[in-house]
Amino acid sequence: MLARMRPVSLAIAAVLAASAAVDASPLPAPAASPAKTDVPRVLVFTRTAGYRHEAIPTTIATLRALGAQVGVEIEASEDPTHFDDATLAGYRAVVFAHTTGEVLDADQQAAFERYVGHGGGYLGIHAAADSGYTWPWYGDLVGAWFARHPEGLQAVRVVFEQTPAPLGLREWQVVDEIYDYRRNPRADVRVIASIDPNSHASGGMGDDHPIAWCHARAGGRAWYTGLGHDPALYADPVFGAHLLQGLRWTTGQADAC
Repeated sequence: MLARMRPVSLAIAAVLAASAAVDASPLPAPAASPAKTDVPRVLVFTRTAGYRHEAIPTTIATLRALGAQVGVEIEASEDPTHFDDATLAGYRAVVFAHTTGEVLDADQQAAFERYVGHGGGYLGIHAAADSGYTWPWYGDLVGAWFARHPEGLQAVRVVFEQTPAPLGLREWQVVDEIYDYRRNPRADVRVIASIDPNSHASGGMGDDHPIAWCHARAGGRAWYTGLGHDPALYADPVFGAHLLQGLRWTTGQADAC
């Protein structure tokens, strides 16, 4: 039986109930910026120009609950005009949560490149890899672009490759939509978790299937998880702990991703 993480799961449940009524070598810390305030702010960007995920409201609510645990203020928006130098400087990190298609224009892309280059954090969730296909810099930031997924949801075994792992687990059984990627990013990132290929007969990544990873090659810290399609997954304390690890690392609160 999986270990329970009561503070995470209770906090997520409380916020989700409220929202239902409303629709290891060290890596560098983010550079000093106006976002280094007493209460770090994180922008959750959810604009879609393609498929729109049902999990978006649940993702926002979960991140708000996790942010409250660690003193991070979560601000959600679909407005791309946030992507200018002055506005981005007010955030410790930016989350691309289920973004799809081309969601920023050239000037907004350039501002985000400067932001990350000066130490701003990036956290991508699931369909963040199904975005920015005409933007090569973003492809390097997210680590790998989406290629395909099998029909429906898949029951697979996730293997955590870094320590500390969420709730101290080495393996985790999960049901979610599992992406294949256009390339294997392992050579360019630190893989956090992978799919056991023996548990995923319909996968197309062969014997090595990374599903979550981090790096700091663009200047700031970048963290991505391919999990999170199914809204039900957000009630799982292991997934909550996984997201919390990414949130803490991208905002400079943790040394391990």
